[in-house]
Amino acid sequence: MSEALRKLLSQSGPSPVITPHVGVLTLHFQLYGCEDLKAKRKVFTALKAVWGREPDLAVAETADQDALDCATWTIAALGSSTQQITQRLDQVEKAIQERVDAAILDVHREIL
Repeated sequence: MSEALRKLLSQSGPSPVITPHVGVLTLHFQLYGCEDLKAKRKVFTALKAVWGREPDLAVAETADQDALDCATWTIAALGSSTQQITQRLDQVEKAIQERVDAAILDVHREIL
């Protein structure tokens, strides 16, 4: 390590620690009339296309991938406070209810 780098490292004070908070929203859907997996994927196209591109969200189908009558999707949100994450997950859940053509049977939330 060069002497100049050692001086720079010794001059810098302690950097602030930022602890991100994570919220996980799991939605279990009931589907009707899906004859194949292609039709099932089409129902959830908006879910991945809209919320999958958000920088603070991660979206994935986490269970029931091969079932035609149900689906389980999980949305993870990252934020600086639990209040911010709770508001964001509320917003996402409401928008999903309006845009996805499937009945939501169960909703599970967890703030980590």
